Amino acid sequence: MALPVLRLLPVYDAGRRSHTTCKYKCGEQCFRPEDNTSDNEYFGDIVASISRRTALRGAGVAVLGIGAASALAACDSGAGTDGSVGASSTGASGAPGTGNVPNAPGLVFDAVAPNTKDAVTIPDGYEQAVVIRWGDPVEPGAPKFNAHNQTPEAQAKQFGFNNDFAGLIPVDGRPGSYLLVCNQEYTTGTQMFYGYREGAPTENQVRVEMAAHGLTVVELKGETGSGRLTPVIGDTNRRVTASTPFELRGPAAGTVFTRTKADPAGNRVLGTIANCSGGITPWGTMLSGEENYTNYFSGAQNPPVEGLKEGWKRYGVGKDEDYHKWGLFEDRFDLAKEPNEVNRFGYIVELNPHDPHSIPVKHSALGRLKHEGSNIYVTPAGDVVAYTGDDSKFEYIYKFVSSRRIQRGPGAAAMTSNMRILDEGTLYVAKLSGAAPNEGEVPTGGYRGKGRWIPLLTVREDGSAQSHVDGMPAENVAVFTRVAADKAGATKMDRPEDIEPNPKTGKVYCALTNNSDRGADGKAGIDAANPRTKNKSGQIIEITDDHTGTEFSWDLLLVCGDPAAADTYYGGFDKSRVSRISCPDNVAFDSHGNLWISTDGTADVFDTNDGLFGVVLDGAERGLTKQFLTVPFGAETCGPIVTDERIMVCVQHPGETDDATAEKPASHWPDGGDSLPRPAVVAVWRTDGRIGT
Repeated sequence: MALPVLRLLPVYDAGRRSHTTCKYKCGEQCFRPEDNTSDNEYFGDIVASISRRTALRGAGVAVLGIGAASALAACDSGAGTDGSVGASSTGASGAPGTGNVPNAPGLVFDAVAPNTKDAVTIPDGYEQAVVIRWGDPVEPGAPKFNAHNQTPEAQAKQFGFNNDFAGLIPVDGRPGSYLLVCNQEYTTGTQMFYGYREGAPTENQVRVEMAAHGLTVVELKGETGSGRLTPVIGDTNRRVTASTPFELRGPAAGTVFTRTKADPAGNRVLGTIANCSGGITPWGTMLSGEENYTNYFSGAQNPPVEGLKEGWKRYGVGKDEDYHKWGLFEDRFDLAKEPNEVNRFGYIVELNPHDPHSIPVKHSALGRLKHEGSNIYVTPAGDVVAYTGDDSKFEYIYKFVSSRRIQRGPGAAAMTSNMRILDEGTLYVAKLSGAAPNEGEVPTGGYRGKGRWIPLLTVREDGSAQSHVDGMPAENVAVFTRVAADKAGATKMDRPEDIEPNPKTGKVYCALTNNSDRGADGKAGIDAANPRTKNKSGQIIEITDDHTGTEFSWDLLLVCGDPAAADTYYGGFDKSRVSRISCPDNVAFDSHGNLWISTDGTADVFDTNDGLFGVVLDGAERGLTKQFLTVPFGAETCGPIVTDERIMVCVQHPGETDDATAEKPASHWPDGGDSLPRPAVVAVWRTDGRIGT
């Protein structure tokens, strides 16, 4: 078959985001048709025969849409690094996009201006240092990084590539000591290896890449009077790679969909890949989401089992390009040889970082999606609720309500009990309602509506499971959760990424990164919670949930983009006094209850580097948005950690442009000189010794 014209002459929606990132991170999903071809009703269908202005002013119109198109934001071919900034609104300060940004509790710093520097740029009065970078030693015996002599054995003991989520766990009884847990999302061979041939990697290169994926646990030691953190090589440190054994639990385990030649029982999976965001549970474990895993598999053109075709199609299997080529050297990544292997990925994984010998778990009770991550809320009564988003265009928001309660206190018994929490309970998908706005106009009082959680699957204490979706057995719901959500009539969202409950208020915040296909021919149009066609800037939805129940209300906290644009919304705050933000990705909270947002794709909209922003959630300054830092050219901002002592971010794929290679890097961050760019974790802290931001 001839290559599509778009492959030969790429046409991008905007900006300069790297096409290389799209290739290696998601297998060029933005170049292919959407995954969901269901004809479920959506808001545009309901109002099509009614006067648009009358319908859009009506209240309580249900949003019933479903659908999917697994694609990241549109990509582009790179730009210069001269520090120029694209045109945008100019605030009172005269700096594009910064405005006369005021202070607020927890946001007492001078907003960082947009830029395209090859550096992490922070406010005056702060200091920064790299905590750990790709290739740095993690496990005892790890060699020093050598870019010219990489081996899988060395990489399996070193910090992995393209860190995304990060969490910091204090070590009991040892003040100033922490466990840093990170995941490594994907690898880009052209950026990692000298002499790399795209589409024809060597076996050594593939094995190094496999070892550079997964999860990392590393002990850190703090310094008195400083926010600096230094790795400690000790027995707690651990690397989990694409080859580490995992236990598959829940309704998917042991089914006809998860059995392979190497694992006829269908409950022991090798490795985790494509780990995006995540969370730290109240019982001290790490959760991570397996997201764009489908583009690691070859041989999917003709499924040996006819019944797999529709399931594969709904997840993009066989449509995503395989640039990694692992199937050349390991049969399980060749679906012509192991057609079920792909069904063993796409889960929320859980790791106990306190026990380096523990077997990590994949929880199929939370469904198989392209999970961005998962985060936990515990009610005052001890009920546990997990929230998760499916990060593709027109996909859905989910929650899991456990039937088990948290066991408080330290000790192995409590940990063992709590690591069963995500095995029993009910999985729901969200359906939102509300009056859709006139596009380009902010409704009086902001964007808001109601919603309900539709049950998909319940797992009982004895491990048996009940489907709530007609025509789908429980194991099918667990493995092909997208299909179940389609049938349930869930609401199509604009790429649900990180979703986290605010520990102070219990309100839940979800980053909807963007969706340039919203309103395109044959695809879902605008609705109350997704109010813009060709949505390139995204939004943040705030959910006030009856956590263990099925009803909720919602508001759009931010409708991101140029503050000068009529359709943007900053929580009702004066838009001339905010930092502009676009493409929200990960979220976190500080001790004041402020929301912090990292971005991925800002360059597509503003031609400036991605960054980290603080947002006030309550009071007269609700919606005040302030940029704290920017990451280097070509990078995205990931995994923010915000504490009173320091702020930390993961810097992913610095310098990843389409013409960059190891021989001709587009960035030399963080080491400078002629070094390769190396993804890394960075800590930032005040220089005056004061606590907080």
